[in-house]
Amino acid sequence: MEKTQGAHSSLYANYKKVLKGAVDGQVVTRFPPEPSGFLHIGHVKAAMLNYHYAKIYGGKMLLRFDDTNPMNEKIEFVESIQKDLKTLDVHPDAVSHTSDHFPKIIDFMKKAITDGLAYAACETGEVMKEQRDNGLESEYRTKHSAADNLRIFGEMLEGKTEKWEGKKWCIRGKMNMQNKKKCLRDPVFFRMKMDIPHHRHGTTYKAYPTYDFACPIVDSIEGVTHALRTSEYNDRNEGYHWLQEKLGLRKVEMTDFSKMQFIHTELSKRKLRYFVEKGICDGWEDPRFPTVQGIMRHGMTPMALTKFMLENGASKKTVLMEWDKIWAINKDVIDPDVFRYTAIRQDTSVKLTLSNGPKGLTFETHPLVQKKPELGSKTVQYGKNLLVEHDDAKDLEVGEKITLLKWGNCKITAKKEGKNGKLSLTGELLPEDKDFKKTKKLTWIAEDKNTNVEIEIWELGHIISKRVVEEGDDIT
Repeated sequence: MEKTQGAHSSLYANYKKVLKGAVDGQVVTRFPPEPSGFLHIGHVKAAMLNYHYAKIYGGKMLLRFDDTNPMNEKIEFVESIQKDLKTLDVHPDAVSHTSDHFPKIIDFMKKAITDGLAYAACETGEVMKEQRDNGLESEYRTKHSAADNLRIFGEMLEGKTEKWEGKKWCIRGKMNMQNKKKCLRDPVFFRMKMDIPHHRHGTTYKAYPTYDFACPIVDSIEGVTHALRTSEYNDRNEGYHWLQEKLGLRKVEMTDFSKMQFIHTELSKRKLRYFVEKGICDGWEDPRFPTVQGIMRHGMTPMALTKFMLENGASKKTVLMEWDKIWAINKDVIDPDVFRYTAIRQDTSVKLTLSNGPKGLTFETHPLVQKKPELGSKTVQYGKNLLVEHDDAKDLEVGEKITLLKWGNCKITAKKEGKNGKLSLTGELLPEDKDFKKTKKLTWIAEDKNTNVEIEIWELGHIISKRVVEEGDDIT
């Protein structure tokens, strides 16, 4: 933990005054992922901001699994999320589950119904959407007494609502159907999931709270002081505070930040799951995936991710990002220590014959990292016949002086193109010429069938061909 803070202390200066009313030593933040998939780069921002803000103020960060929808939640995802956070050097001070608090959440739901803040309804999703779009109140808003609504809620919890018109019921908050924010027009607070076992509680519960109802309750009772979440929830903040006020809960400060958006990238876990289930990708850890395990397999480092996220900070402006920046940061992180090896593309390579080159193979030892010889060494072989890249060779002219990297200067004495279009070059080493300032620099390897090793190098593209993925795009 101290190592992480020390590595990024220079980035913390702009963060100190972001959290409203924050008191050193008393700040508690939380990261509440739903265990319905692997963490992706969008979650990384939320996790790191919550974690580092907590540490900046000498406080705590809680990891809480928002397990209120058993349909897609699995133990596998709980374990992968914890693994990924450890990889990212994010170490929560405590771990909990929203389902730990189901009994208390149920009690608060009963209080809300008793106080006339919620009611039982059984419209379809399509009907509720129409009501919200047009500001129309549900017929059930005033149809039943509080006692009847409580009775229906009890039947929902037991999975027995057949005596109530044989329909699938839910509990809606009695808010304001004229609110400009449609998501706050009597939102659903509890819904039935009676045929789907929960990954921790099995079939104990037949009805589950929605995130909108459970989150403000659990944040308050778990001691969260500052809830940081993406600006896509901004319209729901009013409902968050409404519930805490109406239920007599301790108030939690809200801080919004922009969500991450990248070109050629889909961050919906539901849509990522489609790629996995259809076998379009190599699982959740596919190196083309924006998941933590995917980008780590691609070559990302935790340090680069941390630096990138802290540099972005808690900005509220959503920007469509290129991947180039984060990979450039990653290059800066690994560059001082990464081992250097040389390879030439086989199918387009060009043969360069040195007329005065060594008669046989000779060998030298070079450091794997030029500026850090203590990291180890490699053997480099020299010979009369070399292979160079076609793109380097095609524009060379006879009589031109070039530099063979880690060897010396060479003059091109002949250039031929065979019947198949294959280029070949002849050159002469210039061992006394030490002027390397204006020459083209060529990477090379000595050609030898007995010592050359064939390797495969994969260049990863994007699973999504469209540059900007928009809401409503059909990825199937």
